[in-house]
Amino acid sequence: MTYQRVEDEQGARLVAGLTGDAMSLPPDLILARGRGSHEVCRARQVAMYLAHVGFGMSLARVAIAFGRDRSTVAHGCHLIEDRRDDPGFDAFMDQLEDGLRAVSSVREAA
Repeated sequence: MTYQRVEDEQGARLVAGLTGDAMSLPPDLILARGRGSHEVCRARQVAMYLAHVGFGMSLARVAIAFGRDRSTVAHGCHLIEDRRDDPGFDAFMDQLEDGLRAVSSVREAA
């Protein structure tokens, strides 16, 4: 396994943990291979979006880290981007992005 892939999988676990905490879901459900409930799917889409936008990971890298197809990641990211037109949801995503930046800066300093 390459260093990049290990780093991507660690990033996926980080965003799954952050998203799971914010959405009251266990990170293991977000990272599970199966589809899961609607709530789990939505949380996974949020986490994949955060990995893509927050870490600058390509859709292909996000797909590998989450065990999904690239087109699935693209679809999920587009859905989240479309939902950002809702001011409440946009504020929620801004808070998650701020949290991810804070955690990422600590992670890089370590």
